[in-house]
Amino acid sequence: MSLITRNVWILSIVSLFTDVASEMLYPIMPVYLKTIGFSIILIGILEGCAEATAGLSKGYFGHLSDHKGKRLPFIQIGYTFSAISKPMMAVFLMPLWVFFARTLDKLGKGIRTGARDALLSDEATEQTKGRVFGFHRAMDTFGAVLGPLLALLYLWYYPEDYKTLFLIAFFPGILAIAFTFFIREKKRPVETGPKPRFLDFIKYWRESPAEYRKLAGGLLVFTLFNSSDVFLLLKIKEAGFDDTTVIGAYIFYNLVYALFSYPLGSLADKLGMKKVFMGGLLMFILVYAGMAFAENKFLFFGLFFLYGVYSAATEGIAKAWITNICDKRHAATAIGTYTAFQSLATLFASSLAGLVWFVYGPGLTLLFTAIVTTGVLIYIMVNIKGIKSLEV
Repeated sequence: MSLITRNVWILSIVSLFTDVASEMLYPIMPVYLKTIGFSIILIGILEGCAEATAGLSKGYFGHLSDHKGKRLPFIQIGYTFSAISKPMMAVFLMPLWVFFARTLDKLGKGIRTGARDALLSDEATEQTKGRVFGFHRAMDTFGAVLGPLLALLYLWYYPEDYKTLFLIAFFPGILAIAFTFFIREKKRPVETGPKPRFLDFIKYWRESPAEYRKLAGGLLVFTLFNSSDVFLLLKIKEAGFDDTTVIGAYIFYNLVYALFSYPLGSLADKLGMKKVFMGGLLMFILVYAGMAFAENKFLFFGLFFLYGVYSAATEGIAKAWITNICDKRHAATAIGTYTAFQSLATLFASSLAGLVWFVYGPGLTLLFTAIVTTGVLIYIMVNIKGIKSLEV
């Protein structure tokens, strides 16, 4: 059987087109919202509500996918919601409608995440999950390279024409939806019992294997202090560099992330997921400690190179690792529960980082994150031993 199966290819292409659409708008979203009358506070509330919606829905719909024994409907509905939300942001400018459109985008992500990652897990064996998840992350992140580049190219010719860019972003979203119809899903047994309620996925945390709770717990503590990438970009801006340098650093980071995802996934299959993941955390510590003192453009780009390697060594591998320690029948619930708490933890992390940044400045904020991550690295090294991983 081919390592990268038909379904893995299609899901990866779908994610690529979706990320092209989303990342095309990422750099200009705050600017656009300000042009239509949103204050900084209102933007923060908007993003907070959207992230909370994504977080809670990941857990519920992951659980529901396992309960119904289906993946494809959740994948298709999720990507459809994200696609149609893009033009909605440009057509109607009332704050309540913008809130609805932005939340719909994040709801789509919540609906599809658990089901998609469970389907990826179904397409792999314990010996190939690193490569399968790594390949998917590589394609997904390559979209995060193309998206901003296309946005920069368009705005070069049509400065400040943000509305049209939202409409253009609809087309790669439509392509993503079209490709989902080529996915072939295997039949799975339907679970007996009542239909899951919205917060029932929380029960999975109590009922899940101890190994799952130990691993996911460590990862979530890390997430609680791992703030948004925006703060790293803000550090470059505050060092006196222009917007082109800031966006260029973001594109460079995503390019490194995309290029290293598959090779590091392959390495995880050979050496063990724990070892590669710990190496990624070490890269993260170096980046945040270095960012606290960096002032030179070349140093910034060197640190963003390491940051791309960190992401490639952790993002897809964490999900692959989780699916190897949970019951296959509950894969979507396990991923959904973890990513639900992860989204909520990210909200807290960014709020905390913003507060510390405001009171104590960027240096202490970044150093504090590096110190906490060192503790998480030691925890994983000492406590995550007997987990059924791919270590050989």
